[in-house]
Amino acid sequence: MIALIIATHGEFSREIVHSAEMIFGKQENVVSVTFKTGEGPDDLKQKYQQALRELDTNDGVLFMVDLFGGSPFNAAAGLAAKEENMDIITGINLPMLIECFARRTNSSLEQLVDAISKTAVEGVKSKKKTLQNAENSEEDL
Repeated sequence: MIALIIATHGEFSREIVHSAEMIFGKQENVVSVTFKTGEGPDDLKQKYQQALRELDTNDGVLFMVDLFGGSPFNAAAGLAAKEENMDIITGINLPMLIECFARRTNSSLEQLVDAISKTAVEGVKSKKKTLQNAENSEEDL
């Protein structure tokens, strides 16, 4: 099972994991890392190193962070650059985390990243546009 480190600015990482577990069920091999006001890159690196000690990383590690180029991303990039079986994905949202929970047991790291990247984009919808597309599809029949 691929290990997950969910890292964001503030408490978002803890709360999104909690929300996903409400829907999908309690998860193993997942650590939430918060980046709080007043902390710096070294604090994040220490938190990541602690998380890696707690996780089973034999099948790989995926960092799921909020922003590309943000502090959680940058600190993870320093670690992942040295390891072949680590990756980072940005823009974490609830649909992609649930999809990740569903697929991480039976997917390679590359397959997992591809699948959840697609889910992240597909999870963003406009009600009006979705209804319009459905109506247009019915008219085409």
